[in-house]
Amino acid sequence: MEDEKLLISKLKNPNTQELAFRNLMKLYKQRLYWHIRKIVLSHDDADDVLQNTFIKVFKNIQKFNEDSKLYSWMYRIATNEAITFINKKASKLNVDISVLQYEMADNLENDENYSGDNIQLLLQKAIVTLPQKQQLVFNMKYFDEMKYDEMSEILETSVGALKASYFHAVKKIENYIKLNLPS
Repeated sequence: MEDEKLLISKLKNPNTQELAFRNLMKLYKQRLYWHIRKIVLSHDDADDVLQNTFIKVFKNIQKFNEDSKLYSWMYRIATNEAITFINKKASKLNVDISVLQYEMADNLENDENYSGDNIQLLLQKAIVTLPQKQQLVFNMKYFDEMKYDEMSEILETSVGALKASYFHAVKKIENYIKLNLPS
């Protein structure tokens, strides 16, 4: 916690900001990338969204009021940037977001940066059938192993609502996999 306060003060100080920001990127780049990647699915899109996330963090660090942890704040920015990206992409292509996400999951097989097997691909396809909030909650809990109180801080939702979302997401994913698992 003390380290975080020091990092934040260095990020807010014009004399130390550049070096502190490089350190911030080293600390969080990979974790944020994988969070974003689970939302946008494509490596190239995840890189673009990650870059936008860090630009937004840099531009807004002075406004960060330290009500939450720095990582939670950045995670929230990354989540919002990824959702905005998906929504804009769907709008540009003039398709429903669920259609776009399913097409993106289908394209994972051809993505040279995707290393999952058939079961992982089936899981990704199941996840994109969920409503967006359930997708986020499932990814954060299942893949990131995040605690509900951390998720609550990031998504600004009650722990009870998050638990319910996760429960419903798991049930829907189980049903999807049962129906689509090759015999």
